[in-house]
Amino acid sequence: MLKTKLNRIFLCLLFLLVLLQKAPAQEKESSLSLIAYIEELENRFQVKFSFADEDLSGIEIIRPAAADLPSILEGLRSQTQLTIKQLNERYYTVFKSSTVDICGEVLDNYMSLGIPGASVEVLGGSLAQVTDSEGKFSFTNVPRKAVIRIRHLGYKVRYINAEDLISRPCSRIPLGLSYQQLEEVVVSQFLTTGIQRKDDGSFTIKQEEFGILPGLIEPDILQTIQALPGIKSIDERVSDINIRGGTNDQNLILWDGIKMYQSGHFFGLISAFNPYLTERINIIKNGTSARYGEGVSGIISMETRNSLDQDAFGGAGFNLISGDAYAQIPLSNKLAVQFSARRSVTDFLNTPTYSQFFDRAFQDSEVVGSGAGTNTGVNRDESFYFYDFTGKVLFNPSPDHKVRLNFININNNLNYEEESRDTGLRNSSALDQTNLSFGGSLESSWSDRFKTRFNAYYTEYNLDAQNTSDGGVQELFQNNRVVETAVKAFGSFQWRPNWSWQGGYQFTEVGVTNFTDVTQPPFNSNIKGVIRTHVLFSEGIHNSENGRLKAIAGLRAHYIENLNTFSEIIVEPRVNINYKLGEDWQLQLLGEFKNQTTNQVIDLEQNFLGVEKRRWIVANTATDTLLNGAPNERPLPIVRSKQASLGLNYDKGHWFVGLEGFYKYVDGISTDTQGFQNEDQFNGEIGEYRIMGLEFLINHRNRYFSTWLSYTFNDNEYTFNNITPNVFPNNLDIRHTISFATTYMYRGFKLGVGLNYRTGRPYTQPLEGAAGINTSVFPFTIAYQSPNSGRLPDYIRADISALYDFNISANIKATAGASVINVFDKRNVLNTYYRLNRQNEIEAVESISLGLTPNVSFRVSF
Repeated sequence: MLKTKLNRIFLCLLFLLVLLQKAPAQEKESSLSLIAYIEELENRFQVKFSFADEDLSGIEIIRPAAADLPSILEGLRSQTQLTIKQLNERYYTVFKSSTVDICGEVLDNYMSLGIPGASVEVLGGSLAQVTDSEGKFSFTNVPRKAVIRIRHLGYKVRYINAEDLISRPCSRIPLGLSYQQLEEVVVSQFLTTGIQRKDDGSFTIKQEEFGILPGLIEPDILQTIQALPGIKSIDERVSDINIRGGTNDQNLILWDGIKMYQSGHFFGLISAFNPYLTERINIIKNGTSARYGEGVSGIISMETRNSLDQDAFGGAGFNLISGDAYAQIPLSNKLAVQFSARRSVTDFLNTPTYSQFFDRAFQDSEVVGSGAGTNTGVNRDESFYFYDFTGKVLFNPSPDHKVRLNFININNNLNYEEESRDTGLRNSSALDQTNLSFGGSLESSWSDRFKTRFNAYYTEYNLDAQNTSDGGVQELFQNNRVVETAVKAFGSFQWRPNWSWQGGYQFTEVGVTNFTDVTQPPFNSNIKGVIRTHVLFSEGIHNSENGRLKAIAGLRAHYIENLNTFSEIIVEPRVNINYKLGEDWQLQLLGEFKNQTTNQVIDLEQNFLGVEKRRWIVANTATDTLLNGAPNERPLPIVRSKQASLGLNYDKGHWFVGLEGFYKYVDGISTDTQGFQNEDQFNGEIGEYRIMGLEFLINHRNRYFSTWLSYTFNDNEYTFNNITPNVFPNNLDIRHTISFATTYMYRGFKLGVGLNYRTGRPYTQPLEGAAGINTSVFPFTIAYQSPNSGRLPDYIRADISALYDFNISANIKATAGASVINVFDKRNVLNTYYRLNRQNEIEAVESISLGLTPNVSFRVSF
């Protein structure tokens, strides 16, 4: 009995197995090659078909059930969207039509439920629709070679060729779920449109959505970020951005992932990066991701447009300093090129704006005699211009892979001569400053959960300078060259809905050369330092199911090798925690350890008329670095920082209120890199600084207005054990900063008005009277009071700007703008230092802010 049952079960299983094996064979037999079927029709009906093999090759059909030839041909037309024409009683021609009718059914990843409301677009054309309640769509007269893009929130974007959707019944198209965790935007309009504050404490600026800020008629990248709390340029130069009391060389500036060693035009007064192809700017003050290194004070990361649009776009414009143009041109559905170019008009057109900028850049030649109180007059002759050019190739070999190639070239060129009306002596300076960079990247999406990115770059900074003084008695030649190459591999994996990981490897080699040749007294030096860094980094990201907690914890491990002197291992933890206390309240805890191996030293104030005094160097522990024209026998260690901050934010309706306290400690700094202008300027003492601060912002915004008030408190102190006293205010110790501004936007009109106030920066004064000159040494020197014991007057400046957008035609838009910086022409002293003249008298050199500076602009875009 049992044996009989087992035999029956065995026979049933055998029967099912035969059916399963036979089913695919039957399905396969039901479809056949179109070319083979046409040959069958030719023999069956005694007709002839003419066609191109490449048109029909690979097309599979279901054998039509009809018996007569006209019905069979109609069935083939419906299945293949081919055009079949009868030439005479016997001959037919078959060819592909230029357009097809398509349809599809968009389903979830399990092919079980239709997805209603999905966006379906025919790229390169105007056809678009959303799927119906069952997830279905259809189009007629679609170009056969078109690409169809299907999108829906929460699903991965799908690209399909139109030819793949001509089958009947309609194709079933699954969309994979998107597991990528998008960073929540806490405030979508922060200060003005286009500025967003993210839940990780960073800020993003989107150029396309940017509104207006006081004093700006164009979205100058490095000017715009100064509207954010804790970020200012103390000397009004965009190439000298101070983030939470740090120097500019402590900022990591990235352009499409490439490190930039030059960031300004007009010697720091204008940003060197074209904003109109810059899609977004990310600013990080603390809580940095483990994938970033260097930049102990902050990170400014710029990303150019990265999407492959099927329509060309571009624009051009001018203002009273320069003119520019930009464009992106698609070459195919998979390839596009992008470029921008800008050049100054300063070498052939003298405008009021140029005059104000020039006076600001070269005012160190205006010396105020401390005794006589009169200006030493000079006759000057200058030739100055700048330009920048960028290029990008965008290539998508497939929807899941993106290849990008980038190029940027920045140049400043100056020839300057001055002649003293009193002595007749002539001084001349020539400067050529360039930054040339190439980069490439490959972004790949291997699945809904796993993505990778590989990028590499080469960047070169070069400064050639020549200075002739005292009518040719002394000539000084200097060259500062930085060459950096880097490769980086980065991957991210979403291993659970609320957990993800990212990490990778980075290799960087940076070489810095400093060359100096002095004719009187004779001196020549050519010194190079090279540092190689291997980095492994990893971090985990957790988002709670209720959306209240987001936590990021990471680790970055460096192996740093100076080829001349030392090697070192440094491990840096990073943490970023964001917790929602309620619907409108948010608590944030950020912390990071960082290091950097490149810094800028400040050259002699008298060289090059104070125009460009900074030279890049690398960390060392021996005599391999050039400082001020002579080998440095003092060590210059790796700079390290530790920072922690705690913030509380309230965001409801039209109101945002934020309060954040922070503590930052930076060790390994040198008096050579901090811009000292007293007897400690060239001592090369190694020390540290610590800064405790508070940042407060209140912002009210509605449909037309955005008004904000920000206040920043900083207590920034140096500690140098070999200087008396060993604790004193930092050169960038600005205790109180207040900004008040409002913007108004109605239709095409935008208006911005703002007021900025801050207390004066510290400076060091000479001793009073005869005690101010030390005659016990030769040549004589200045005897100073305690370091940074004096304070400059408070700084206050009001700015205004206005823009008007209008349409020239259906496809061409235009913008006209006007602005005034320092509306009340307030004379603000930015810095003061002292030097001895030929008569061994103390002279005070003052750096004065921009005076009343008007500017106008006009732009078109398509």
